[in-house]
Amino acid sequence: MDKKHLTETDIITKFILPAIEQTDWDTMIQLRQEVKLRDGKVIVHGNMGLRKAVKSDSASTLQNAQATQHALVDALIEQAEGKGY
Repeated sequence: MDKKHLTETDIITKFILPAIEQTDWDTMIQLRQEVKLRDGKVIVHGNMGLRKAVKSDSASTLQNAQATQHALVDALIEQAEGKGY
């Protein structure tokens, strides 16, 4: 399966939620979906992340949000694959 062609929802359904279900997390209180991030680019490195402030205009904010979502999904997929999911 080529994961690069899956939608964000597919990735969540097929990889992320099953991994979370195998933990002792309480998904009713510890899990939220579709939460809007604040403005600013998120930089992920391993288990660490930070937000870089940027000027806010609607077009660049949308592009930054999409790039951030892709980076986070890629990081989660790599982490899940490393654990054998």
